[in-house]
Amino acid sequence: MERIKQLEALVNSEPGNALFRYTLGMEYLKAGEYANAAAALREAIRIAQNYSAAYRGLGKSLEKAGQVEEAAQVYQTGIEIANQQGDIQTAKEMDVFLKRIRKRAEQDMGRSRGQRQ
Repeated sequence: MERIKQLEALVNSEPGNALFRYTLGMEYLKAGEYANAAAALREAIRIAQNYSAAYRGLGKSLEKAGQVEEAAQVYQTGIEIANQQGDIQTAKEMDVFLKRIRKRAEQDMGRSRGQRQ
């Protein structure tokens, strides 16, 4: 919690600093505060629309919060941004996360079809 307080102070001292907001968001994510993480990461993206790592963090926080469809959309946008920026590693990571979401959705659909038969 101390680290979060320190980061909140940094964000308050420089509200337009996307890196501070990203770092705060990732710290919230580690602490399991997914709504706060998403808010900080959305703000980082608002400030720096091409911040591909922030898309990855936002997708993770949304996924952890159970907002899987929105997480998939964020990952898809993040992949496009990362590729445009030449951030190939981040794009690959988000592609893996997106494929996992899609695979789980397919498995869930298969289970629900099996239950109806």
